[in-house]
Amino acid sequence: MEKLPQLGVLVISHGSPDKEWVASVDSAVLEAAAELPAGLLMETSFLEIVEGRLIQDGIDRLESQGVTDLIVIPLFVSSGSTHVDEIAYAFGVKNTPEKETDLERFRLCARVLFGDPIDDDPVIAEMIWDKIKTLSADPAHEVLLLVGHGSKHDGFLQRWERGISSLSKRVQEVSGIAYSDYALLNPDNVRRKVIYWQERRGCDVMIAPLFLSAGYFTKSAIPSRLSGLRYRYSGEALLPHHLLSRWISRQILNIMRLKL
Repeated sequence: MEKLPQLGVLVISHGSPDKEWVASVDSAVLEAAAELPAGLLMETSFLEIVEGRLIQDGIDRLESQGVTDLIVIPLFVSSGSTHVDEIAYAFGVKNTPEKETDLERFRLCARVLFGDPIDDDPVIAEMIWDKIKTLSADPAHEVLLLVGHGSKHDGFLQRWERGISSLSKRVQEVSGIAYSDYALLNPDNVRRKVIYWQERRGCDVMIAPLFLSAGYFTKSAIPSRLSGLRYRYSGEALLPHHLLSRWISRQILNIMRLKL
């Protein structure tokens, strides 16, 4: 008799030497698993740094359990990330990467069902507002500035801009604040945007970082660019939050419904 397909899920994030960063991703995936069919095989892997839990490690563990159909969830905030591009290439989803990469093709036999990064998902807009709403005092005179990493590479930068621009508008719709905008660390326009909204538009500026987990960018890179300026800043990354787990589970369920 023909063997039935075995489904597995591999959630991939960047990785960090910070154990709390890794733990926050693991916790989100574990919470997402509770909303998925019982017995679904899942692994969380990292692009780099986390020894024993790199992407090939996750593939090997799932295939050793008989997985023949592999749902891959790129847990990155933007399709403008060069990492999403190189991971898709390494899985054979695309023939060539848009930017040169050292990442080689992965060793696997399973059929790959490749998901999408966060970009402008409505669930994420709700989550961002939930994390920053305590900073709001006078919505009619406030602007939310969503700050992301961005990119120096043509094509990738444009995808970053499309996603974060749309996401900032979604947060505005959810929140009811007067204005929304975005800024990127690459190219660096964070300080200029804050000054514009304060001096030209007379707004109080609230800043929300668009990063998966807290670290250098949320704690140092963004504040260092705003020395001497007035602004409200939560410093809270996307994780931890139950809505990010919901985003993960919904991505998996949508792929199961549409592609299997």
